[in-house]
Amino acid sequence: MRRRDFITLIGGAAAPSLLCTLAARAQQPVVVGFLSQSWPDRFPYLPGLRQGLKDAGYVEGENLKIEYRWAEGQNDRLPALADELVRRQAAVIMVGPGPALLAASAATKTIPIIFQTGGDVVKQGLIASLNRPGGNLTGVMQLAAALTAKRLELLHQLVPQAALIATFKYLQAVTTDDQAAALQAAARALGVRLLEIGIGDERDFEPAFAKLTQEGAGALFVGSASFFVSRRDQIVSLAGRHRVPAVYESREFNTIGGLMSYGTDFSTVYRQVGRYAGRVLNGEKVGDLPVVQPIAFDLVINLKTAKVLGLEVPPQLIALADEVIE
Repeated sequence: MRRRDFITLIGGAAAPSLLCTLAARAQQPVVVGFLSQSWPDRFPYLPGLRQGLKDAGYVEGENLKIEYRWAEGQNDRLPALADELVRRQAAVIMVGPGPALLAASAATKTIPIIFQTGGDVVKQGLIASLNRPGGNLTGVMQLAAALTAKRLELLHQLVPQAALIATFKYLQAVTTDDQAAALQAAARALGVRLLEIGIGDERDFEPAFAKLTQEGAGALFVGSASFFVSRRDQIVSLAGRHRVPAVYESREFNTIGGLMSYGTDFSTVYRQVGRYAGRVLNGEKVGDLPVVQPIAFDLVINLKTAKVLGLEVPPQLIALADEVIE
């Protein structure tokens, strides 16, 4: 029986009502989730995420509703927040790195999950392979270990006299042994010592800077963590107050006075997360979408901050920089 025949059999009075109902349902926005351990007012990458979804034909507030869940630095809240998105029957769940990814993958094995992470998701057993992840996860995986080593090398080029370099490590981050090993190996190769300082929450920054000053650290390496990005104003301000040269993972630190950063453009990363979410919404299988690895990385140097610190930036570093803030 053709659809037109079915509507005719219903009866003249009922048919318009049914058509209106079907049209209203067709116009209902699709619901997707976003899970992060960060704070909503300190997360700078939502425009990139939304642009990626728009690239795929989905616009928040029109044909798309995003259910946001923010742990606000309390990672123990993430499992419950992930469960909320599952109960909300989100069509896709997009997640930040580390604990958010693990919480979402534990909460559902059926809802598609699109991630960005610095961990090796194959070694962690979350996907079968980068080319064909299988299961319900795919996304963007950065080469975190290689980036860690290169970031320390660039800091050493900028401050070669620093024999002791302090490192901030977020204690709640899900880091891999590869990243820690890469950092230690890079330090040995450069002939520098590392002073590792654990950071549990924002109250630890003041005593951390006091400790690195007391120990005579000549530079600071800020590790990769969404928490550090969310507290970038505090970190950059303290680095300036203590006059310590510091390197960070993203340009968001440079724009507020951070000295140097090297890493992925996270706005582009989250745009890819949004695009993948849109492709899944458009009918592609999440397990067939290969995990993407960024191949372009940005070196950003703030010459104004270097001048304040009395640093002479080597010409070769300036030549390498993708952006110089003057």
